[in-house]
Amino acid sequence: MIYVIKFYFHRKFTLLKLFPKMEKIIRITTVPISLGGLLKGQLRFMSSKFNVVGISSEGKIENGKSEIQVVGDNEGIPVISVEMTRKITPLKDLKAVYQLYKIFKIEKPTIVHSHTPKAGTLAMLAAKLAGVPHRLHTIAGLPLLVATGAKRKLLDIVERATYGCATKIYPNSYGLKDIIIENKYTTANKLKVIGKGSSNGIDTSHFDPSLFTEQKKLSLREQLGIAQADLVFIFVGRIVRDKGIEELINAFRKLNTETDNVKLLLVGTYEKELDPISLVCEEEINTNPNIISVGWQQDVRPFFSISDILTFPSYREGFPNVVMQAAAMGLVSIVSDINGCNEIVEEGFNGKIIPVKDEEALLNAMRSLRDNPQEIKSTASNARKSICKNYERQFVWNELLEEYNNIIG
Repeated sequence: MIYVIKFYFHRKFTLLKLFPKMEKIIRITTVPISLGGLLKGQLRFMSSKFNVVGISSEGKIENGKSEIQVVGDNEGIPVISVEMTRKITPLKDLKAVYQLYKIFKIEKPTIVHSHTPKAGTLAMLAAKLAGVPHRLHTIAGLPLLVATGAKRKLLDIVERATYGCATKIYPNSYGLKDIIIENKYTTANKLKVIGKGSSNGIDTSHFDPSLFTEQKKLSLREQLGIAQADLVFIFVGRIVRDKGIEELINAFRKLNTETDNVKLLLVGTYEKELDPISLVCEEEINTNPNIISVGWQQDVRPFFSISDILTFPSYREGFPNVVMQAAAMGLVSIVSDINGCNEIVEEGFNGKIIPVKDEEALLNAMRSLRDNPQEIKSTASNARKSICKNYERQFVWNELLEEYNNIIG
């Protein structure tokens, strides 16, 4: 096969145009961790069917390679860096729109498919200006729902503009679809949920509790100071207010005064500039010996394997990977009654659902499971089965592939 090589000079990256006769799809996220993590494996799968190009910010550079280059290597696709910020930065945003517009005019993709809020706004506008025929945007959460005042009004305008520039919008949960319709961001005929929800599904052969031996689990417990008799609650995600961390820490502190053999395992990093938790809450995390914070982890499975219950009292989500991952690892979950969470978790079957921002309800759910180990066992046994049945990764990929083929065909 003859490869057509085109040198595209943009922040020192070279784009190889492979398989020029295949339909071209450009996938875009704001930051490379989303492109390589949120869509892990999907880009490589789609590149066997289409000419797939990835676009994101450059990211950090380690060992002479940027994060976006690493994603390209891992997924086996050409990538381009365009600097995008997660904050409101008008001048930088306009620059990014112009860069994307130039790329689209040169590359002439059939489809531009964006994920994450900022990338969606910039890419959909640039793609419309460049005349890209199919402009798709996946919604995996609506940060603006917790905004208020003038900021909320501005974000509402931006959201409607994004949807207006897109030809199709894909909420990754049915609850999110309802919220979009309720807020009148776009019309129902422009919306579609792929499969049963989720942006990328779960690789249940990877998130499999049988991969972790009792010896491995015992070793990690000893490293973290967790006794065999301890009941372990786990939270995985950003340590921010929007994830319900304040309620979780307060509920656990009260539970801990009643029972000493409980641990709270926090897996994630702070975002003090974007959404800081209170100093009181942070102090509790730092000083309570039964709260174990391990920071961001490349592989969260070992931490799930030594835990009993996922506590995930988030204020808003699209279709949370963490809840699917925990369930696939055989954990019972306590989640807030929000879209995505209340689609993955069924009350009493594979977990418990509590009202949003309800510290007392969270505490009562934690108490209930603490006092009923048999309920933990029976509920957890249903968790993995539900994920394997409804959200296996290959199923989600095939559903999206069918959507692409229908659009192009």
